[in-house]
Amino acid sequence: MKLFYVALLLFITSCSNPQTQLQKDQHRWESTASTIEIIRDDFGVPHIYGKTDADAVFGLLYAQCEDDFNRVEQNYIWAIGRLAEVEGEKALYSDLRAQLYMTQEEAIANYEKSPEWLKKLCNAFADGVNYYLFTHPEVKPKLLTHFEPWMPMYFSEGSIGGDIENISTTKIKDFYEDSSAQKLSVVHDGLIRLSDSEPRGSNGFAISGKLTKSGNAMLLINPHTSFFFRGEVHVVSEEGLNAYGAVTWGQFFVYQGFNEKTGWMHTSTDIDFMDDYVETISKTDKGYSYTYGNEQRPVKSFEVSLKYLNEGELRDKKFTAYKTHHGPITQSINGKWVATAMMWDPINALIQSFTRTKLKNHKEFREMMSMRTNSSNNTVYADADGTIAYYHGDFIPKRDETFDFSKPVDGSNPATDWQRLHTVDEMITLTNPENGWIQNCNSTPFTSAGVNSPKMEDYPRYMSRNEENFRGIHAVRLLEKSKDLTIDKLIELAYDLYLPAFEAVIPGLIEAYDKTPQSDKSLKEAIKVLRKWDFATNKESVAMSMAHFYMLQYLKNGVKPEGLNNLELVQYFGTTSPLKERLDIFKQSIDKLTADFGTWNIPWGEINRYQRINGAIHQPFNDSLPSIPIDMASSKWGALASFGAKSYHTKRIYGTSGNSFVAVVEFGDTVKAKTILAGGQSGDPTSPHFADQSQRYADVKFKDVVYYRKDVEKRAEAIYHPGEEK
Repeated sequence: MKLFYVALLLFITSCSNPQTQLQKDQHRWESTASTIEIIRDDFGVPHIYGKTDADAVFGLLYAQCEDDFNRVEQNYIWAIGRLAEVEGEKALYSDLRAQLYMTQEEAIANYEKSPEWLKKLCNAFADGVNYYLFTHPEVKPKLLTHFEPWMPMYFSEGSIGGDIENISTTKIKDFYEDSSAQKLSVVHDGLIRLSDSEPRGSNGFAISGKLTKSGNAMLLINPHTSFFFRGEVHVVSEEGLNAYGAVTWGQFFVYQGFNEKTGWMHTSTDIDFMDDYVETISKTDKGYSYTYGNEQRPVKSFEVSLKYLNEGELRDKKFTAYKTHHGPITQSINGKWVATAMMWDPINALIQSFTRTKLKNHKEFREMMSMRTNSSNNTVYADADGTIAYYHGDFIPKRDETFDFSKPVDGSNPATDWQRLHTVDEMITLTNPENGWIQNCNSTPFTSAGVNSPKMEDYPRYMSRNEENFRGIHAVRLLEKSKDLTIDKLIELAYDLYLPAFEAVIPGLIEAYDKTPQSDKSLKEAIKVLRKWDFATNKESVAMSMAHFYMLQYLKNGVKPEGLNNLELVQYFGTTSPLKERLDIFKQSIDKLTADFGTWNIPWGEINRYQRINGAIHQPFNDSLPSIPIDMASSKWGALASFGAKSYHTKRIYGTSGNSFVAVVEFGDTVKAKTILAGGQSGDPTSPHFADQSQRYADVKFKDVVYYRKDVEKRAEAIYHPGEEK
């Protein structure tokens, strides 16, 4: 018995000894790393080969950290709610928002109750990052010196921030920043649902064999994200994993991509998948309660303790947070507390995200979609069997349509509760339409396949806002005329330079000039240039420069009728707005161009630039440093190839979002693909792959993907195990 207690004491002592634990970790990491092979091709893309899925995940995270540990760490600092420890008090309410939906204790609990195979992947995720840090002591994390296997629970659906960022941190601050929230104070500025910006858009095209030269199905994967937001990877295991595509930094699954048999592309959805409930709150001796039907239910309260950086020191701030069965309290409207309900099922979301990468046909894919946790996305699909398909959303609560869920609803009325989730068969879906193509550009699903599209009257109104945009119009026009498509022709189509928004607005400007006898003569030459314009962007186009700044000025200073979406507003500016206003706004835009560049007569490529100076997440753009002229334009104007650019205290405008990772895939007996990545694979300015795709990106010169091992080896630049030098 005495020996038993001695052994137990030694065990406890060893477990509490950090050095002993590190030695155990090191042995495990090195043993795993020896089974994993990473092959870097001539563009630096990592092709990771492991015996098991978990081995492959270990190698994937190790390779991601090699390429851009800064972004891996940043995504997790944000996701787990510790951003204020790095960025200061301004980030406190981002952190509070994260922890309203899941505390660290809840994340750990979700990890612990995950199926064993998923826990192995989470363990491998943490091991891959931690082994990278162990073998690269020169890397100094901003905050996270050790990654934990529960962390992916915060980052499960793929599009980091896709759901939770719809919740305004300003409103959270108004409610929680002091005790006034507990006094039921009035907040006057109402509920703000954040609208999509360019980084949240995307294009997906699926093409059936009847429209391709080879007779094989094809897929365009064209997310419009922040530049350098995703890396390009290929991850393979002997357990059936062989996925290629884009991974958001820190994910252990390919988010948008393909395997040998299937391909998937996500676009941001317009489905109402989040709802706000106005609660009727009463203060009691025991805390707070809320009315639900004839009941008084207790409001759940819990303490959240956050740290924030202030003048070089960490300080603490504590909050009492509140929840009803609808969700956390996120704000107040006219003295009423508001709870926000959204999809929060991290285990199943991770299972769905990883399972998606290993499927072999559409039957399996549709079964995977029945998990219904891909809440913020639509999905465009194609496969080697020739099937093309579209899913408008995935997580769709069934609701009583007598209520308008686009606005906050009465939480005290049980009839406003979500009833169940719609089945996949009840959702807006489309499979193999007769026309042979499917498109979604964050546009209405009711034009996704031309005349073969789903019909609006067949679905509840909350399944789609049914708003068209200029990208959708552009895509339909091109696809309706398509035939004999190849990979190169589909790339050409996806980069078509025509801009439908200017077709809608510039003739109205010219009309205003022609109908105004006393038109400013100084505008004559500028109008003359616009008369000859074909509404297409290119680097040499002066008309493009004028049109871009004209529309920016109009959106900023024009009188906007209420209730119009972006497309309707642009059409209004071109057809119905006062003629004088059109000319006044145009004069403002000409004056701005002249002030900034000395003349309005300046080509678009002199203004619209790509620049990457260093590996920072936010670039210090500088007109005096080298940059690259870009043909592309804003997706607001209907550009399929989006380049979201603006001034950063500079004269020129610099792109930060839009086309980033783009792939075109052709299925068949073998899979073929071409890709482009803004800049390059690495975030390290000293790497040859920091900027090796920059000019190719500007020139739309895609690289050939190497997918099969024999082809990968032919283009191998480095072959190594994690922990070894490349």
